[in-house]
Amino acid sequence: MKTKLLLILTFLGCISFFKTRAQTNINVDPEKWSPYNCKATFDRGSIHVMNTSDKSAALWLKNFNFKNGTVDLDIKGKDLRGESFVGIAFHASDDQHYEAVYFRPFNFRDPERKGRSVQYVDIPGHDWDALRERNPGKYENEVNPVPDPNDWFHVRIVIRFPEIRVFVNDSKEPSLSVQEINKRGEGKFGLWIDGNEGWFKNVVLSETN
Repeated sequence: MKTKLLLILTFLGCISFFKTRAQTNINVDPEKWSPYNCKATFDRGSIHVMNTSDKSAALWLKNFNFKNGTVDLDIKGKDLRGESFVGIAFHASDDQHYEAVYFRPFNFRDPERKGRSVQYVDIPGHDWDALRERNPGKYENEVNPVPDPNDWFHVRIVIRFPEIRVFVNDSKEPSLSVQEINKRGEGKFGLWIDGNEGWFKNVVLSETN
């Protein structure tokens, strides 16, 4: 009986081991990042990403393939209409093919536009305008609790193919819950902006099997 119990406990221990998350703490080290359409400065634990084009930009994490897991980070944009779009890109095959979750801080407190505060896209082909036209309200939503649009806010994005859930400021309820459009399921990870600039810090990736 003791032998059987020992075998069961050993087996359960092996299961727990293989389900353990591999956590990657992303240090503020310029050598770990590759810019696309942007430049970045690294100062006192934060990353300031500045757009150098009139298109979307990404700061890609080098030599890292992301599949399923959780992304935790702090983000800051600006309360400037149409000029501040900040978030992450993931499952990218290259600079032009990726999924993204991003925020429009200028909509956070706008009573008429708050439902467009957080957005999922699959680039190319499924940008915000196409998704809004085909499926209004399905891939964007308001953010709760409502952050200060000019201050840092914490984001936790749970990516477990094909589901994505986005939590803000430690809320127990997701501000956005969608099914991925893209079926790639893996690829590059990056910090993403559109508009002028964005700030990021405390980036932690926790991968799951």
